[in-house]
Amino acid sequence: MTHATLTNNYRTLSCDDDIISGTLRRVFGFGGFRRDQERIVRAILEHRDVFAVMPTGGGKSLCYQLPAVLMPGTCLVISPLIALMKDQVDGARSNGIRAAFLNSSISPAEQDDVLGQLHSNALDLLYIAPERFALERFRNIAARSRIALAVVDEAHCISEWGHDFRPDYLSLSRLVEMFPDVPVAAFTATATHRVQDDIQMRLGLRDPLVVRASFDRPNLFYDIRFKENAAEQLVSILKANRDKAGIIYRTSRKSVSDTAAMLRSKGFRALPYHAGLGDEERIRNQEAFIRDEVDVIVATIAFGMGIDKSNIRFVVHADLPKSMENYYQETGRAGRDGEPARCILLFSHGDIPKVRFFIDSVADEAEHARALAAFSKVVSFASSSVCRRRSLLDYFGETYPEENCGNCDVCTGLHKTINCTREAQMLLSAIVRTDQQFGASHIIDIVTGSTNRKVLDFGHDRLKTYGAGKGKSKTFWKRLVDELIARKIVSRAEGLYPALYLLPEASRVLKNETEIEMAEVVETKRKKSALAAAAPQENEELFELLRSLRKQIADEQGVPPYVVFSDRSLRDMASLLPKDEESMLAVTGVGEVKLRRYGRQFISCIIRWCDAGHNGKTP
Repeated sequence: MTHATLTNNYRTLSCDDDIISGTLRRVFGFGGFRRDQERIVRAILEHRDVFAVMPTGGGKSLCYQLPAVLMPGTCLVISPLIALMKDQVDGARSNGIRAAFLNSSISPAEQDDVLGQLHSNALDLLYIAPERFALERFRNIAARSRIALAVVDEAHCISEWGHDFRPDYLSLSRLVEMFPDVPVAAFTATATHRVQDDIQMRLGLRDPLVVRASFDRPNLFYDIRFKENAAEQLVSILKANRDKAGIIYRTSRKSVSDTAAMLRSKGFRALPYHAGLGDEERIRNQEAFIRDEVDVIVATIAFGMGIDKSNIRFVVHADLPKSMENYYQETGRAGRDGEPARCILLFSHGDIPKVRFFIDSVADEAEHARALAAFSKVVSFASSSVCRRRSLLDYFGETYPEENCGNCDVCTGLHKTINCTREAQMLLSAIVRTDQQFGASHIIDIVTGSTNRKVLDFGHDRLKTYGAGKGKSKTFWKRLVDELIARKIVSRAEGLYPALYLLPEASRVLKNETEIEMAEVVETKRKKSALAAAAPQENEELFELLRSLRKQIADEQGVPPYVVFSDRSLRDMASLLPKDEESMLAVTGVGEVKLRRYGRQFISCIIRWCDAGHNGKTP
């Protein structure tokens, strides 16, 4: 029988509905596909190229792992996420998939062993970095092996228009030439239409199935708060999310270290992560977070690309991200298991100059212009009072169909719009009467009637506007200054003395020709998102017992807890109370291999809990 005949026979067999759905249930423990997954799986099984934009947590790994189980040969996965490869392989192996990775973290002898497995067709999945593919020795071995599918993960890295271009990715243009009869599938979580076209051209994809999955992550609550005292706000957020996994992003290494130390002094299990730490400490801190030994990682954006932790319940940006792509990708690390999670951005216009400083250090004019344009989109997003989900999806060219998403700070009524034209006139008047020579803090001191020495020394306590706004808090006045800057009514001088000065639009405000409205927080205690409130209430005590059992097993096997079972699987168990193997297979994420390896221990835990007098209702 010829190879073509084998391929054709296999193609007909592998696209059978029963085989596909049976493999999905038996290996991965899922009763059905998520949106777009089945189309991608079928296209790959039909030996068709694929280009897919899928959000973080959208289930892209299943799109190539399921075909890898069914197709004869090895699925070659090229990814820049070296730190993530071991966890991906552990996760695949926990489902009974023959998987390995090949990178510099393993010894030469181990590398030779993996190459031997590849050559002898003993692997379903092999993860490698693009630098490895660029080596002629590896390409020669791969060319003599049976490659069933080539996958390019984080495919935006091949495009110079992408937000994370990597020159090593350019060698991947050889994939189609090396494997002319093998489907090539490219995946990314973020790509504008321009980047999408560039990726397809550079990889030479042949009439690919193109899937732009919805960028909407309905389980994520987007919450933008005025940044007043970041340290106090972070402590408050962590108290509200005690014992839950979260990431706090900061711009600088110093702020990362200081924030982590501050949180530890308040009793929180938090560690820093940034490029300035030694390799050992950085890896140790990341491992502690992945293995649920600490709850919070405080990090620069260097952290996250190598994280596959599914149970992150919150992501906080304590400083402004540099682009909407960065913001989307970083918030996307929350709630990968589909459970509710919160994405909080602390925003103040006072942080803009800090990011501008880094952007202005970019020497290349074209790159500087791109970075500045990208950052301005972030500022507009954070400044607006439009539904966050609608604004975010609009950036990626997707229209949100609903008027109210019910899962962001704007749509859940955490803000109300107030008219503050009169207060804006007070500020503008104070700026004019002080000859536009003073910064925001001094102007606010004047309108609130402060008696500090600087105000008295300059005689500004004798101005007509002195104390005119003492009925409002300083936080209100800081926000109003930010609003006036955002609306280009006033601006800050650059340099050591950022004095406020009026722009032409200010005269219209002073003449009552235009009104100033501003969003104000309705309550300091944040409401639960509609999605979280509607989430099923499982037996929380049992859930915690199952979490403890999962941690024990994970530690014994040297794998992250989510490799054993996801939070979603544990919540299913706590709700369904499976007491035998058949009912355990009905739990999301429990396939036949995981049932054999772990099922009996979890069933026994559930039975003991029920026998202790619990009736299956939330205590």
